[in-house]
Amino acid sequence: MLIDKPVGRTSFAVVKKVRWLLGIKKIGHAGTLDPFASGLLLVCVGRPATREIDAFMGGRKTYQAVLQLGKETETLDPEGEVVSVRSVPLLTVEDITAVTDTFIGPQMQAPPPYSAAKHKGKPLYQYPRQRILDKKEAKVIDVFSLQIEGYDPVSEQVSITVTCGKGTYIRVLAADIGKKLGCGAYLTALRRTRSGGFSVEEALDGAGLFKQEIRSDDLLRRMLTVEQAVEKHAKHSQQEKAFT
Repeated sequence: MLIDKPVGRTSFAVVKKVRWLLGIKKIGHAGTLDPFASGLLLVCVGRPATREIDAFMGGRKTYQAVLQLGKETETLDPEGEVVSVRSVPLLTVEDITAVTDTFIGPQMQAPPPYSAAKHKGKPLYQYPRQRILDKKEAKVIDVFSLQIEGYDPVSEQVSITVTCGKGTYIRVLAADIGKKLGCGAYLTALRRTRSGGFSVEEALDGAGLFKQEIRSDDLLRRMLTVEQAVEKHAKHSQQEKAFT
């Protein structure tokens, strides 16, 4: 099931709502979106579907993001307190592109503060302000494309589109870009538009789940079978390999 998660709701809240509407306990999702983020959430209903979660999570993902230059927050996103403020130099789109281009390709990245990644069996967000998260081992991630969609020197915000592989944290990417620009940055907005072979354009408006506008039969009509979803994902994966 493809759901367009609204801003302000957790991924778990979406799953919980679907579980309540359908009366099915075995439901999960293929890739968390933070509460401040919106976009495509793959909800897997029933054991045959949840068994495919790891496979679905392995597909490339595309995000639209907005970076706020000149400030850094403890969580690298708008949900944390501002911990640093610096002046932003005079920048052009070309200046910013020269920096963002260096982040295309395989690279090492560690999970950010307050993430769902685990340390000693516990999610990192259960270790607030203990800085234990700095010790989390970095892993190889891959950024396939990173495009600048616009830069507003008045608000000092940069809009980007990123296509990346599994395990990539856009929050960390935003912070690293800010550091390389010399002024710091945090991720102020994020929207997932694609995940593997699935697009947010095909998704059900998740806001309707919480406004009592969507019923169980609405969900059932829009649901893909496991076979359809697996075939769609596999076909897209083959296209990705052929393209690379």
